[in-house]
Amino acid sequence: MTGTPRDTLRDILDAAARGVFPAPDGGTTVVAQPSGRDAGVLAFTAHSVVFTDEDPAWVRRTLASADCDALAATMNVRFLAAFMERTGRRTDTIDVMTVAAPLPDGPPSDGPPLALEQVGDPGHPRVVSARRRRDDVRVWTADGGVLVLGRGIAGRLEVAVEVAEQARHRGRGRRLALAARRLAGNEPVWAQISPGNARSMRAFQAAGYRPVGSEALFLRG
Repeated sequence: MTGTPRDTLRDILDAAARGVFPAPDGGTTVVAQPSGRDAGVLAFTAHSVVFTDEDPAWVRRTLASADCDALAATMNVRFLAAFMERTGRRTDTIDVMTVAAPLPDGPPSDGPPLALEQVGDPGHPRVVSARRRRDDVRVWTADGGVLVLGRGIAGRLEVAVEVAEQARHRGRGRRLALAARRLAGNEPVWAQISPGNARSMRAFQAAGYRPVGSEALFLRG
């Protein structure tokens, strides 16, 4: 295993948001879970980060037995399945990790601002869904769209958007993603996107979010 043991997961994420990544040395860094809720794997270019409270020696042994290219071992189905069995956690997909810098609050340059209305109802379906993965969840609705901001792994600010079928093909997803950058204050905004969701990938990239790696998040069952 390589890496800097003193770095926390938040240190690694903050550096990645600035464009500073772990050395592309083919290694894996193991750090402690930032919370009891979240464990998982991040894969950057030729370097992975496993965040878990399991014994790092177990991680080393399991990766060595994955019988695959070392550069891909942490995202190999054998390792992910072993991780789930060991921890009793579950995972949904391997997502693309994207991040964007905040934007100053003010009128957008690409048209009139979205009329966002913050949702205060804690029983709103988007609030209930987001709270399974995030803290401090806030939700806004716009015409045909929903914007969610919350604190995800290691307290990073994460965004998710949803566009109704009848409101698609009008740039609404891109504008919601841009709105999140204006609501972010002075910190970067992260978005995790399923690789197969090409529509969402295009919207976030058009809104200035850049891919920095992949992520498999393990949640308690």
